[in-house]
Amino acid sequence: MSKSDFGLIGLAVMGQNLVLNVESRGFQVSVYNRTTSVTDEFVAAHPGKKLVGAQSLEDFVQSLASPRKIMIMVKAGGPVDAVIESLIPLLDKGDIIIDGGNSLYTDTERRDKWLGDLGFRFIGAGVSGGEEGARKGPAIMPGGPASTWEVMQPIFESIAAKAEGEPCVTHIGPGGAGHYVKMIHNGIEYGDMQLICEAYNIFKAAGFTADELGQVFSDWYAGDLESYLIQITAEIFKQKDPETGKPIVDVILDTAGQKGTGKWTIMNAVENAVVISTINAAVEARILSSMKDKRVAASTELQGPKSEITGDKAALVKKVHDALFASKIISYAQGLDLITAMSKEKGWNLDLGKIAAIWRGGCIIRARFLNDITDAYRTDPGLSNLMLAPFFKNLLNEFQQNWREVISMATLAGIPVPAFSASLGYYDSYRAAFLPANLLQAQRDFFGAHTYERTDKPRGEMFHTNWPDVIG
Repeated sequence: MSKSDFGLIGLAVMGQNLVLNVESRGFQVSVYNRTTSVTDEFVAAHPGKKLVGAQSLEDFVQSLASPRKIMIMVKAGGPVDAVIESLIPLLDKGDIIIDGGNSLYTDTERRDKWLGDLGFRFIGAGVSGGEEGARKGPAIMPGGPASTWEVMQPIFESIAAKAEGEPCVTHIGPGGAGHYVKMIHNGIEYGDMQLICEAYNIFKAAGFTADELGQVFSDWYAGDLESYLIQITAEIFKQKDPETGKPIVDVILDTAGQKGTGKWTIMNAVENAVVISTINAAVEARILSSMKDKRVAASTELQGPKSEITGDKAALVKKVHDALFASKIISYAQGLDLITAMSKEKGWNLDLGKIAAIWRGGCIIRARFLNDITDAYRTDPGLSNLMLAPFFKNLLNEFQQNWREVISMATLAGIPVPAFSASLGYYDSYRAAFLPANLLQAQRDFFGAHTYERTDKPRGEMFHTNWPDVIG
């Protein structure tokens, strides 16, 4: 038998679908899973396909053509290191290992150096799109040496989603850049999902039925809010529970989980002194949702208004549309701002136009307005903030009044809208020629002699006031 073009380790659902995707593009694929029965069952379930099932890691490696191209799809952290350690004695110099999981970018940088010092090549590739994307075409964010990308480019471009005729994959940058960009993608995803959930909660308080919500989100998907998350939300509202006949959304417990990428994004933003308040609010909302028992107990003791919104439903739909769109712009603006800061810090020279372009298809945050984001950065690669691109500036100016009204309405009704509020707070702070940080600096100088700048002196000159003694 001829040697395989590509190998994959880890036959969970994502791994299996990626294998079938690669094979469907004309490549022979070798597969290995620690539980050999999984390998046997997978190959047997797809007769006639160019799949080679290996019973041992040694057989797997020997079945691959040189330079070997091996993708690892296992749980992030220790399991990735364990697989790499098992592979090292079996590989030849120049072979390529690809980590396609959601690894922390610092782990990817460590592995890149580790394997590079041994003469091997490594790619940390973020893969987005879930199970369906893996099978039909994901967005892929590979980081590593450009020369290694050139070897993988034919396979990656063939399996990636396509948007506007372009494959949704590009060489992101060196080292951990690929996994870093995937991490920020996931942070934006957190914000996007929470904003949609807050829109739902407002509609729920206004008495919308699940069927009505299904229609609202379907209409939005057909318009300027077209995105994968809006599309699946419309389908969720239409789905009925076979056991009770109720809308499925009404029988799902209101506690959310998370896998860590949102938390990693927040920690990185703090390290880089970049504001990502929308994403932060989304992560905190998930944490608060998990405190179900405490929330139920508190609901009987802490007072608030009746969570009810009245008025014309069509008018409310328009206002919430505007609030959601404006807040989504902020979520993306904050994520892209963080990428810019990290790119400068690491010397990665990341191209935001290319990154936005590959997010247009395959990935979870794919949306119509990513075409406009792509255009904004291609027109002005040095754009200081997405909000200032003409297209988005005009939208924010148009939507800001309805945005404010929705947040005011929700707040008066006692409906939590942390991500909507954080987005508007960012917008208002960013556009403010004056912020009350002068008082903050006076406070810091009072208790810690931290000094301050003056409005009537050149920037950079520092001053201190001899404040009066006070008794604490």
